[in-house]
Amino acid sequence: MDGILPLWKPKGFTSHDCVYKVRKLFGTKKVGHTGTLDPDAEGVLPICIGKATKIVPFLTDTKKVYKAELKLGIATTTEDASGEIIAQKAVSNVPTEDEINTVFAKFTGEIEQVPPMYSAVKVKGKKLYEYARNNETVERPIRRVKIYELVLLSPPDQTNHALTFRVSCSKGTYIRTLCVDIGKELGYPSHMSLLIREATGAFSHKNAVTFATIEEAVKRKQETELLYPIQAGLPHLDQYFVDQETAKKVFHGQKLPRIMNVKTDPFIMMHKNEAVAIYKIHPDQPEYIKPIRVFSR
Repeated sequence: MDGILPLWKPKGFTSHDCVYKVRKLFGTKKVGHTGTLDPDAEGVLPICIGKATKIVPFLTDTKKVYKAELKLGIATTTEDASGEIIAQKAVSNVPTEDEINTVFAKFTGEIEQVPPMYSAVKVKGKKLYEYARNNETVERPIRRVKIYELVLLSPPDQTNHALTFRVSCSKGTYIRTLCVDIGKELGYPSHMSLLIREATGAFSHKNAVTFATIEEAVKRKQETELLYPIQAGLPHLDQYFVDQETAKKVFHGQKLPRIMNVKTDPFIMMHKNEAVAIYKIHPDQPEYIKPIRVFSR
């Protein structure tokens, strides 16, 4: 049982909760998720099963698309609706669409973020949320992330001081922090009041499945039909097809002469429409390629 399950994570579940439940449903221990999604958020959480667990770092590296709601006038400890209120300001002048889009333009492209204290980012071997829970302060690292697109979906009004937007971004982007920073530019303390991950790489809400769908498939013993092949999770990597003889060398983890007609490094070795390994240019012998993941039979 090997492949990628494009799960639609429900609200109230941690990413680890989802892994635990998939392990029970599929009857296997080899299960891993591809990028944490907050318990209060819902959306696409690709789950890797069996041999597919070897590509978790590569799938985590893909572009993400979110729909988010930003609430003006209130800041919280966690930067989302679950935290305690730490600042408030009456929204006397509701920002216009033009004002919001002007601010959005400032946050499009490569930007810097300081990760929230309630996050799993490690500083000196300790997660930031551990410092936060102990009321300890620590200098947080500045991270560079990329915002590919930032689109206003609905502006705030006089009664509901919340705006919704869609953002396409790189891995490591904290949407909570993006909401706080946008709010500051608009002149108000703010927090993220809603988050939906609409897509991760090639997987979106269109092909994601709920736990109800999975449970029904398990009853019918059709759960494997919900899985996508390993290469479906790696659309950003080139594919190179090899014959049977070369495939045997690949399965034995052998280095091979460099292949010149692939555009990405690393890339996927394919045999009969099946991903058999991920190879990269040898760091010490650039005339060769070496495996970094082999999906043994």
